[in-house]
Amino acid sequence: MKRQTVTAATVSPSRAVPPHIVCPEYAHTAVPAPYKLSCIKVKVDQIGRMRKACRFAREVLDLVLAAVRPGVTTDELDQIAHQHIIALGAYPSPLNYMGFPKSICTSVNEVVVHGIPDNRRLVEGDIINCDVTVYAHGMHGDCSETIFVGEVDALAKKLVQVTWECLLRAIDVVRPGNKLNAIGLAVEAHARQNGFSIVREFSGHGIGENFHMAPYVAHFYEPDNTTQIVEGMTFTIEPMINVGTAECVIWPDKWTAVTADLRRSAQFEHTLLVTADGVEILTGGREPWFLRQDNRNP
Repeated sequence: MKRQTVTAATVSPSRAVPPHIVCPEYAHTAVPAPYKLSCIKVKVDQIGRMRKACRFAREVLDLVLAAVRPGVTTDELDQIAHQHIIALGAYPSPLNYMGFPKSICTSVNEVVVHGIPDNRRLVEGDIINCDVTVYAHGMHGDCSETIFVGEVDALAKKLVQVTWECLLRAIDVVRPGNKLNAIGLAVEAHARQNGFSIVREFSGHGIGENFHMAPYVAHFYEPDNTTQIVEGMTFTIEPMINVGTAECVIWPDKWTAVTADLRRSAQFEHTLLVTADGVEILTGGREPWFLRQDNRNP
């Protein structure tokens, strides 16, 4: 059966946040704090709080991914995430960030990033990226995974596998003294070797007290980006890898980015802390969900 392209569906009202929840600066105004160019390292006393926020994000993402199946709407996934984040005493970072109306991002098939949860039901053969960011203890933690909806075709499996490998290869080069452009070099080499393209419009980013801050982390090689990786940096790596063209088109909602040729895209994301001798994956968990799906007993 021919795969149908994803189209905009009905978006329910934003979910309420109880008054006792501590909110980030944009929660009521939709205006984030000015981008911090000079704050590229978290302070020592912030690292423990960062670990807690990232553990919450991982817990919520696992809960959401466990609910993915044919027939579920992405709005139902948003509700699961929102309720659990509030139960943890935390705030769903995407909610009202520059006006984003939902608590997580759900990007299906050709949606590259920033998909808005709605009443479209997932169908057999879809792939979906669920992106969860949590604000807790004054810090943000951010992670995402792409998984299968039921049985998917061989190309979808290869795309998701290679995208995961791109993230792992990027993490392997994170250590003090290396340059940030080593990350993009690792991602680009592996994606191109497998016949895929790398999205350039969106990047990884510094994260901590602010949702987005320095450093900027490209997923393609930038020879002029010679910023050194230093101990204490916290940032995301989140490669977006496409089957066809790397070009994206933004929907009229001003958020949803889709591939220009409507072929599929996949993404994985971790929040990382640079340590004295390497890197700590703050949003790490067990093996990714798609591998557990693919290794199911018949």
